[in-house]
Amino acid sequence: MKLHMQILIALGLGIKRNWHIFFGIIAGIFVGIYLHDHSSALVANILTFVGQVFIRLIQMVVIPLVVSAIIIGITSIGDNKQLGKFGTKMIVYYGILTSIAVTIGATLALLVKPGLGAAKYIAANTASEVQATVTTAMEQQGNVLNMFLDFIPSNPLEAFASGHMVSIIVFILMFAVALAKVGDVNRPIVAFFESVFAATMKITDWIMFFAAPGVFALTASAVSSFGIDIFMSISKYLGVLLVGFAIQMFVVYPLFLKTFSKVSAPMLFSAIAEAMMVAFGTASSSATLPLTIACCEKRGISHKISSFVLPLGATLNFDGTALLQTVAVLFLIQAYGVALTPFLVVQIALLAIIASSTCAGIPGAGLITIALILNGMGLSPEQLVAGFAFLFTIERITDMFRTTLNVTSDAVVAATIADNENEINYDLLNNPAAYEDIA
Repeated sequence: MKLHMQILIALGLGIKRNWHIFFGIIAGIFVGIYLHDHSSALVANILTFVGQVFIRLIQMVVIPLVVSAIIIGITSIGDNKQLGKFGTKMIVYYGILTSIAVTIGATLALLVKPGLGAAKYIAANTASEVQATVTTAMEQQGNVLNMFLDFIPSNPLEAFASGHMVSIIVFILMFAVALAKVGDVNRPIVAFFESVFAATMKITDWIMFFAAPGVFALTASAVSSFGIDIFMSISKYLGVLLVGFAIQMFVVYPLFLKTFSKVSAPMLFSAIAEAMMVAFGTASSSATLPLTIACCEKRGISHKISSFVLPLGATLNFDGTALLQTVAVLFLIQAYGVALTPFLVVQIALLAIIASSTCAGIPGAGLITIALILNGMGLSPEQLVAGFAFLFTIERITDMFRTTLNVTSDAVVAATIADNENEINYDLLNNPAAYEDIA
């Protein structure tokens, strides 16, 4: 099938599966245009309230989702020989790709400055409050050493109570590794967090049902306040993301494969084409995982590698998300006029790597865990409602692209490790005519 037809199918899948989100965006634009010319304080207040409810609901699930995901992901690796054999390579490869993605996102955002166009739409008093909050937080941290010191909680319970996400994650990482090391005695605790994760995912599903009215309210509120020109202001943000995604997909992945393996990037992309299309359509790497595994296993990558690397990648590896989060946070910082220092940029990059690795493979998760990055800067999404309205206006579009990148990255790492461990069938991988059909 020709590439343009595959793209059209993927777009069709995306619209079909997420029609209510697209409808919310379109309806929000038209309602916002009408209210911009026929202002109504009551309607504006209702829209603002609904939008804030949506953001509050997202904040509500961040801690249980992140905590349970980390514990399940790490304990699923276990303390076994498999981890020692190629688990370290997997972590290193994922780390390299995510670090490159964050660097690309930060570089493009600093060069293009997509947030400056939105700055005129932010109330001066709100911007001043945000600037003061970030300045205070940075003064308290002082330098990189103090920042890392603040990552370690002196009292984990206090970190949970205050919602200090980075400290929570540091504690949970150590706790999860300890659980993996103690063996089967960990089963009651792991089973508990498996239940927490399942329940939190169900709550997230419910919240996503509220995504259409939430996105509608945020879009209508933003357009009614700022007019249709808001889309000109957001176009730079979208452009930076798409360029960043393209660089990661068509430059970084091929170079990575060439450097660390003998796998041909075009052949690998051809082998996982169905998974890439479904990832684009569903905006969910978790929903795409069975298809990703099937594509890899039936087209040359061994079950041993696929069954280990890909599920963990769908839990821990999100370089597309890391790129999006870096650009999104820098967009917000620029829009609110916060002074960008080298220390702040480094902190945003580090927190984006952490936040992306705790992200659930579901639609909208990229913006959910942005709260973690903002928290490290002393901020919360509630303080940046106007800025988040810009991000949510095109969130569904960017979500589809970043999910495609995440799924492709998982396959790239799986193929590289398979090559390193002689667990790949090149006769099959390099011969599309012999590919088995994906059920």
